[in-house]
Amino acid sequence: MLTYEYIHIISFEETNLVGNVYYVNHLRWQGRCREMFLQEHAPCVLVELSNGLALATVKVSCEYFSELFAFDKIAIRMQLKELKQNRITMLFEYWRITNDSQELVARGEQQVACMRRQGKATVATPIPKALQEALYSYVAPDFNIHVISQKSN
Repeated sequence: MLTYEYIHIISFEETNLVGNVYYVNHLRWQGRCREMFLQEHAPCVLVELSNGLALATVKVSCEYFSELFAFDKIAIRMQLKELKQNRITMLFEYWRITNDSQELVARGEQQVACMRRQGKATVATPIPKALQEALYSYVAPDFNIHVISQKSN
């Protein structure tokens, strides 16, 4: 099962007074992983973002299994769970990487809605084809698809 992987080394600024990682950072790393995926696999979508496309996060979650600390090296692994109409749901696993082992420390999920800005409003828009194609390389075992096809110009 293929996953998109983003490697991150935790800094002091991501920890709290106790010394462990503040929980909200896991959610930030989901966004960072998603951004790096776009930059590497669907850069044309980044251009669309400056032309009115919006990838609005509508749902996010994270389940924590173990604490993380400054200078821990983690791999955030992303897979596609579902495409449904204009929404994309991704799964995330957070793995602490050491020289001789990997430990699953958290698991999360994020759903984004593809929207288009039209004046002051935003309206649902189909998932860009380039993004769909890039995501298909990283489908989860329980992947579900229900996408409304795009109109051709």
